[in-house]
Amino acid sequence: MKITQYIIHASLACLLVVAYGCNKKLDVLPTQQITPDQITTSEDVKAVLFGSYNSLQHFNTFGERNLLISDLLGGDDELDWVGTFANYKAIFMKTQDRTSSIAEGMWGRSYIVIAGVNTVLEKIQLVDTSEQKGIAAEAKFIRGITYFELVNFFGQPYSAGNAATSDAVPIVLDPVTVYDPQKDKKARDKVAAVYDQVIKDLTEAAADLPESNESGRASKYSALAFLARVYMNQGKYPEAAAAANDVVTNGGFGLAGTFDKAFNNISNSSEDVFAIQQSKQSNAGTSNNGMATFYAAKPTGRGDVQVLSSFLDLYDDGDARKSFVYDGTSISGIDGTYTTKWRDQYKAVPVIRLAEMLLTRAEANFRAGGAPVGGVTPLDDVNEVRARSNAAPLGVLTANDIVDERFRELAFEGDRLWTIKRLKMKVGSLDYNAPLLVLPVPQSERDVNPDLTQNEGY
Repeated sequence: MKITQYIIHASLACLLVVAYGCNKKLDVLPTQQITPDQITTSEDVKAVLFGSYNSLQHFNTFGERNLLISDLLGGDDELDWVGTFANYKAIFMKTQDRTSSIAEGMWGRSYIVIAGVNTVLEKIQLVDTSEQKGIAAEAKFIRGITYFELVNFFGQPYSAGNAATSDAVPIVLDPVTVYDPQKDKKARDKVAAVYDQVIKDLTEAAADLPESNESGRASKYSALAFLARVYMNQGKYPEAAAAANDVVTNGGFGLAGTFDKAFNNISNSSEDVFAIQQSKQSNAGTSNNGMATFYAAKPTGRGDVQVLSSFLDLYDDGDARKSFVYDGTSISGIDGTYTTKWRDQYKAVPVIRLAEMLLTRAEANFRAGGAPVGGVTPLDDVNEVRARSNAAPLGVLTANDIVDERFRELAFEGDRLWTIKRLKMKVGSLDYNAPLLVLPVPQSERDVNPDLTQNEGY
């Protein structure tokens, strides 16, 4: 299949070059000749791992599209697209088709990431014995979160009730050294199978990852936080509550002192459970890629995504999140309001924050019966998040209150669509499982592998 055709030949050379960078020299053969057989030392294996981390920064993964495309698909009540890029506008309008360059880019880059970590796992014996478990755990973490994004974007939501029969994406666990167009064709695995693989990878990763790690690398609590997301999608509330509680109670994280301090940071803030690191030398892109490109007004970005005033009306007066916006102009000359969350293209991208885990623990506990965890009630968790932004405390709590708080706290961070899908809500007039809320399988992939079925609606 096409994903394996370019996975090894194109990606390993790229990953190695990125990982070694300008400070180390590596004789890299032409990309069409790079195979796992040429990974021969512990340093080579680590270089591929670090290159895989770097690839998570790519605009086709967590550097932009994993967050932005979710917002454009699910953010009708939050934002407006005023930009000129036709491919992004199509996503926002839900008129994308099977030739979508966005779907193709996200699919392809994700499998490049997967190829890299599969190679790390295959070559793990080259790593010093004392480091093998930790390196393998980081590889499994990266693979697990990448498959989680793939199944979310290219498969029907787990909540639709047909996970065992609905197609998602191919599960590829082994590196491919030589591409055989007949042998290597692979059909899409089912949504349930992909979820099983994600849970396996993240559970094994959590068991062997360190409790803390340097910024940008996975820790035990990074894996548990993603597991909490997975369990929420599945409606497994006791499991989600337990995972989130472990992060909140034992992870050593704390809400940033003020809401603004959670964003636009050089490195992780105190509440970043997992964040993508960026700098002037290494980022998702400052021309036509990256979160700031689309969310920031001129001159930093294009100003393509504007905040709806009706959404800001959902915040209390005095709530710091309501004022965490600014007025600006888009590249096409349209004045509007912009979120301050993505104002600096060279700063870290928070992927999971402690605030999310507090709200996840609150909702999961509430839906599982509402019993306090360690003396903390769902109302306590919600009010802790609200207090940081100077929002008035709630006296009583409903499930809708928690969801609304989640929408307010995590706006423009790529969460809204997945919350809508797991709770069977609507995006405008579209049902949660509407075909056009799922991306198409790239036609370029199907051209070389007819075993890949296409999603409904394309």
